[in-house]
Amino acid sequence: MTDTMLEKVRKLLAKAEDPGCTPAEAEALNDKAAELIAKYGVDRALLAAAAPDTDPVGDRVVAVHAPYALDKSGLLATVAHALRCRAVRRKEWAGGAYSYSMHLFGFASDLERVELLFTSLLVQAAYGLAAAPVPEWDTPAAFRRSWLVGFTQGVGIRLRQAEQRATQDAATTPAGPSVALVLADRGDRVDRRLEDAYPRLRSAEPRRLSGSGLEPGYAAGQRADLGGTRLGRPAAGQLAGRRRVR
Repeated sequence: MTDTMLEKVRKLLAKAEDPGCTPAEAEALNDKAAELIAKYGVDRALLAAAAPDTDPVGDRVVAVHAPYALDKSGLLATVAHALRCRAVRRKEWAGGAYSYSMHLFGFASDLERVELLFTSLLVQAAYGLAAAPVPEWDTPAAFRRSWLVGFTQGVGIRLRQAEQRATQDAATTPAGPSVALVLADRGDRVDRRLEDAYPRLRSAEPRRLSGSGLEPGYAAGQRADLGGTRLGRPAAGQLAGRRRVR
């Protein structure tokens, strides 16, 4: 991102992360940040179609730290896929415990968007978890894991819709290359980069969580949805989530 754009987005997200920010204020701030980030992503894709050197395809590894590292990695994978990147979860045994990291693949501008949003969402999720009451009949760990799953689902739906809106807006421009073709080509190139690095990649087994935090977590994800209320809200039946990381 340009310094001006990056600074503007960071300021919006920082305000949304403030614990004194009301849900309505946070939603409006995230809405504006998402609008800028989604538009930036499409603009960079179209620019790179004419000048590929301005936005090379690449990869980076992001460490995901405890507590709830597995659930945080699910959030990062969801953000990455919504912003046209790919993610591989890596599990390693070191120092008597497992550690997790995510190997991300994508174009430079999209990887930058992913890390910026993921960092902000971790802060917002931390405040949301701290404020969410754990039912007496549930355990804190089970509740918080399911809360993070719901949060991830809410964020993922809104991010995908924000990206679709930016793509549709760009498609109305009469001049220039087809947005759909440009994005499809970029997606193919990212897929090939991932397949070269992991030719025998397996899908993770779906997780089974017993905690009761799915609904309040999903509601928090809607407030931090980075898409805004104007994009519409999904029906309750859309809460069924996927926990597989490609």
